[in-house]
Amino acid sequence: MLRFSIARQLLILGLCIAGVVVALPNAFYTRVEQANDARIAMASGEGATPELVEAAGRWPSVLPSALVNLGLDLRGGAHLLAEVQVADVYAERLDGMWPGVRDALRAERSTVGTIRRRDDDGRELRVRISEPGAIDRAVAAVEALARPVSGLAGTTANDIEVRGDGADVVVTLSDAEKARTDRNTMAQSLEIIRRRVDEAGTREPSIQRQGDHRILIQVPGIGSAEDLKDLIGKTAKLTFHPVIGRTSDPDARVRSRELLLPADDEDGIYYVLEKSPTISGDHLVDAQPSFDQNNQPAVSFRLNPAGGRIFGEYTARNVGNPFAIVLDNRVISAPTIQSHIPGGSGIITGRFSVEESTKLAIQLRAGALPARVVYLEERTVGPELGQDSIDAGRIACVVAFAAILVFMVLCYGLFGLFANVALVVNVALIFGLLSVIGATLTLPGIAGIVLTIGMAVDANVLVFERIREELRNSRGPARAIEVGYERALSAIIDANITTLIAAAILFAMGSGPVRGFAVTLGLGIMTSVFTAIWLTRLMIAAWMERRRPKTIEV
Repeated sequence: MLRFSIARQLLILGLCIAGVVVALPNAFYTRVEQANDARIAMASGEGATPELVEAAGRWPSVLPSALVNLGLDLRGGAHLLAEVQVADVYAERLDGMWPGVRDALRAERSTVGTIRRRDDDGRELRVRISEPGAIDRAVAAVEALARPVSGLAGTTANDIEVRGDGADVVVTLSDAEKARTDRNTMAQSLEIIRRRVDEAGTREPSIQRQGDHRILIQVPGIGSAEDLKDLIGKTAKLTFHPVIGRTSDPDARVRSRELLLPADDEDGIYYVLEKSPTISGDHLVDAQPSFDQNNQPAVSFRLNPAGGRIFGEYTARNVGNPFAIVLDNRVISAPTIQSHIPGGSGIITGRFSVEESTKLAIQLRAGALPARVVYLEERTVGPELGQDSIDAGRIACVVAFAAILVFMVLCYGLFGLFANVALVVNVALIFGLLSVIGATLTLPGIAGIVLTIGMAVDANVLVFERIREELRNSRGPARAIEVGYERALSAIIDANITTLIAAAILFAMGSGPVRGFAVTLGLGIMTSVFTAIWLTRLMIAAWMERRRPKTIEV
């Protein structure tokens, strides 16, 4: 047991050296981070400016440069708790059914008479027929539009429910359709928010669903919660509407199928638009910040083939008519169509700054949020508070580390010194693994490392106590060490497996900081077992081979 082949010795030492080398950049965090940012900037096309070249040279490119990402509580940043207004999607879903319902009832006009859509609150679609006696026929005609949707427990239900209410046909979404809509809306909202945050170049954002309709957003390194809200707070819903007229009266009456929206760059001017858009943001494939013919910041866009065809056909039919570009219920611009515009490309002009046009392009590229987002909680964690957390964590680690080092030397002498060397390597291996997997270190993660430092010597304590017991039974030094490792192995494995199971459950069931704690605890368990069973034994074996002592003191 104390004899190691050359291959095994090289493997153990190689893993330890690799872990220390990979963890090394974290000892020069700021320097390496600046070098990494400079290399990314140069690779993205910003050019090799003298400042970027100097920053990139602060860390040799031949050395590893992966860093442990610092979480919100360590780096500072913004925290938002957002609620997605899924009721908006229900209203849009019902509004989109109106053309089909209208056509189905028109096909039965000889029986149901004339039809008229009534104003509603968005929770139902109401259509009045002039022949109340034919309400059952009208309901049956609309029910034929229903489509099956998977419900709970694998059951199948229709996506709409249709009923008669006097002379009204009432259409509502079924519970199964609402549940499906909720799932799709939340999944789409999560993905779009993540894309918007990622395109802004932030580091390791944490974007997680909480409950049924809420999203937790934590972005380290961003200036404030307001900056984060500016980036993701807008729906960025781009639509193109035919213009019916203009007015300066904000209370002007419009018909149910029309919209009254304010102009973004014309104070006191309101546009009356057709409610149904000709083109929506779903047809958008690209948006980039640019400049208009007057050298003012703007956003150029490009539509997919289907959108480009619709755009081209509409402009060909409506030369001389105004066409409104609407973003988040404000008319950004309403240019007059001068000629046929083929190709599906255009430009959005307005009172933009360069920064605003860049943010708008990011939001449009990421896609429109399917519903409004309301912020229930917002916090800004300043860099100073993050630095205080780092300092407190560093002090905790140093105190725990020093206390354990002293304890092991006092209790086990030279063997305790071997355990201390393994403990130092163990911490380096933890940081090396965190760097390799790109994990985010939070304050609870530091707590996991501190706990791991205390637990790391536990395996060595078990082994050393078994060696002491074997020495008391009059065994020779080599045999006592060998039997000590053999008999302590099962206890070491059992104790660490149970803790590893607990860490796995925390990771699977928890979120955010709980997961950070579970990651560092799980990695620490694996590295501590490796260093205790293999590295410490290798050092003891090398010492025994060199000294060949007749007696040993543990």
